[in-house]
This record gives sequence, structure tokens and C-alpha cells, in this order.
Amino acid sequence: MRPEQRAGGDYADSMADTPPGGSRPPSPTAPAVAVVPAGTPAMPGRRLGWRRILVLVGVFLLITACAIYMVSVLNDELGIEALLIGVAAAILPVPVLVACFLWLDRYEPEPLKYLVFCFAWGAFVSTAASLEVNGFAAGLFAEMGLPTALTAVLVAPFIEELTKALGPILLLVFRRREWSGITDGLVYCGLSAVGFAMVENILYLGGYGYASGVDRYGPATGAQQVIAIFIVRILLFGFAHPLFTSMTGVGLGIAARTADRRVRFLAPVAGLLLAMMLHGTWNLLPTLTQATGQALIMLYGFIGVMVPIFFGMVGLAVWLRAWEGRLTERTLPDYVKAGWLTPPEVAALSSLGRRHAARVWARRVGGDAGVKAMRGYQFAATRLALLRDGALRGLDRRPVDRERTAREERELLDAITAYRAYFVGRDPQAPAGTWDGHRYHLRFPDGSQRPVEAPDEPVVPIPVVLAPPPPPVFPAGYGWPGPRPATSWPPGRP
Repeated sequence: MRPEQRAGGDYADSMADTPPGGSRPPSPTAPAVAVVPAGTPAMPGRRLGWRRILVLVGVFLLITACAIYMVSVLNDELGIEALLIGVAAAILPVPVLVACFLWLDRYEPEPLKYLVFCFAWGAFVSTAASLEVNGFAAGLFAEMGLPTALTAVLVAPFIEELTKALGPILLLVFRRREWSGITDGLVYCGLSAVGFAMVENILYLGGYGYASGVDRYGPATGAQQVIAIFIVRILLFGFAHPLFTSMTGVGLGIAARTADRRVRFLAPVAGLLLAMMLHGTWNLLPTLTQATGQALIMLYGFIGVMVPIFFGMVGLAVWLRAWEGRLTERTLPDYVKAGWLTPPEVAALSSLGRRHAARVWARRVGGDAGVKAMRGYQFAATRLALLRDGALRGLDRRPVDRERTAREERELLDAITAYRAYFVGRDPQAPAGTWDGHRYHLRFPDGSQRPVEAPDEPVVPIPVVLAPPPPPVFPAGYGWPGPRPATSWPPGRP
């Protein structure tokens, strides 16, 4: 089916209404040999010039130096025993918090190296910078005769939120194409905040908890104080740092998916300012409670302000997670009409439940290798949807960016073709058939063959042979799928 021959009212049309613009059909000449993926496909990386190598080396050395500095400072202030107890207690909530953020990112998981970078940045670089600035500010306030508690309200929110956000900002600047939107902003900034909170909790649990109790009354009191601080600071208020920094994540996510230069600048600034204000308000509550002796100030602030904001962010994160799944339904129908995919394959990508059902089916017909192929297929299709959505949004302003997008689109389509070829004809319960862009042409056991409309609610993608594309009629361009290469998965499989 030619791209200009859009069938009205068919299944692909009913799945989504993809906005027009942003692309022209490319040359329909397919590569003679497609690159067959050996694992989950990823966007092609940029060539590492000497400037990028210097940046990578500099960032690595900075994180390493800050990590050594923080270990040295904590050991000097707490002692080895209190440090080990603080580390053991502070690490306990980390797997739970990290798992929550990874749960948000299940549609299109980010590379592990970037997740580790954000966590390490918050844990070491942000804490080291914040410790120095907060200590300097506290000394300055003391010299001026002002309460050192002002540091927590006026200085800490500024420096801590700024430094926690710098790591994700570096990712946005140097790896913008790895950002799929607000969800990635929440994940990157959330992990930076979790790393920061972990090291900060070591100081509170090991220093203000165990070491302080041991100095006063002995190890038993130290253990009691560790438990008390753990309950209040981690079980009750453990969401605080990720909640504050998530505001910055929203701003960075918006900036990553817009072509408007003003929004690219203002959205992160607005998110960062909101994070600072929320953090300052949170720190102000115990300060006012201590100054006035009114415990209700803390209670009302916690229940009336922080809890609603927390549940509001949770609701936003869940909605964004579902939105990312529905993105495939909005953009991939273009590839259905061009003959690269079938409607059930697109519909089976729209929710985690359908994706799970597809992997169950893949295991039944292909074993562990089938699950691996289905998982790679799903991730590649999600990346393709994000890539096309970015093209339609006009994110690629320069010719070099548009050329790179066209190349990445081709490589992802090759990967999808290779993955789906592994399943064609494997399910004995499914009749053999061909998809022509409108409907199936199925061949039944009695030898008859007839056209069948696509089902409304498919739960697994059952690949069929794709009909050969029509002769090309458009010149070379940008951003539209061309004909399919003949590939198989794994390599060498007929």
C-alpha cells in the first residue's frame, strides 16, 4: 500500500490519529544485508571525539574524588563503627526506592550506565558540594549572630536541589536522545535524589543516632536512637528528597521533548525553583515547630501540604507511565499502513498486560529464545515510536540530526523485522497468512483462503508474512519507513 493511499476507517486508522508533518518518505531502497540484533537494540551512539572523551574522563574523576572525600569525611566524623552501622541502616530502603523508579521505566528502560551515573552523582558529588556549602553558610550565620537553623531553610534547599539536578542536566545536554519525556526525568532525578538521601541518612543514622547515643549512655541507647531515626526519617519521610527533585525532573522531561527554545530553558528553571521552594518549606516546618513549641505546625504541614503533593506526583507518574505505552498506538499505525507491522502487533504494545501476554505466548512457541526475541522486539518498537514522535514534534532542527534520525529509524526497523521473523509460522494454532496493510489473507487447513479483518482487541502479536511493498513513487527524504529487508533472528536461522 502506497503511503498516499490511506484507507479510511480501517483498523489502523481507528487505533490512532497521528498528527501530520515533520517528514517525507525516504528512498525505498533497503540495505542488502540487515544488521541482526544479538540483544536489545539501542540507539546508535555518537562517535567519541576528544572533547567527549575529556568530558567522560572528567566526570568519572569528579565522581571518584567526591566518593573518596565523602568516605573520608564520614569516617572522621563518625568513626568506623558508627559509619558501618549508618551504612547498613541507610542502604535498607534503597532497593525499594530504586525498584519504584525502575517500575516507572518498564516500557523503555534506560541504559544501566546512565542510571548508575545519576545515583552516583547524587550520592557523592551532590552530597560533597552540599556539605561544604552548608557548612560554610552555617559558620557565616554564626559569625553574624544569626541562628544556624537558617542554613536548612535558606541555603540547603538551593544548593542541594541544584547539585542533585546537575547530573541529569548533563545527561540532557550530552544525551538528549536518551530522554523519552517526563518519565525519564522522574527516573533520572529520582535516582539522583535516592543516592543523595542514602549518604545523608548515613550521617543522621550513624552520627546523630548511634555515635551520639553511645557517647551519652552506651550502645543500647545508640541502637534505640538508630531505630527511632530510621522510623521517622526513612519510613515516614523517606519520600522527601525524591519528591523535591521530581519537580526538576518534570521540567527536564518537558524540555527534552519540545522544539521550542523558550520552553527548553524555562521548563527546567521552573521545575528547579519549585523543587527549591518545596524543599525549603519542608525544612521550615521543623524549624518553626522547634521555635514555637507547637507540634501541630509539623503535623498540619505534613498532612496538608506534603502528603497531597506526594500523592499528586504518584498519580502523575502512573498516568505518564500509561501514556508512554499508548504512544505506540499513536505513532506506529503509520508503519502499519506502510506495511512494516500488523495491527495486532501495535495493539499488543499498548499496555504492560498485553506485553506480558505477548511474552507468555513467545515462551510457548519459542522457549527462552522466544522471550528474548519478544522483549527485544517490544523495546525496539517503543524506541521507534519515541523516535517518530520526536520527528513529528520537530526536535531535529539540524540536517545532521535529521539524517541521524533517519538512520536510527532504519536500524530499528531492521531490528524489528529480524525479531518478528523469529515468530512467523511458529505457532501451530495460528493459520498461515499475509497482511497487506488493510486486512489479513489467511489460508485455512482445508486449503481455502479468504480475507479477514484485524481483531478489535488482540492480546498477543501473531506475526504473519508481510505482503511485498508496491513500487516506490516518492523520492528520497526523511522519516518514513521504506521496504522491509529479509532477515531472521537469531543469526543464521532460516
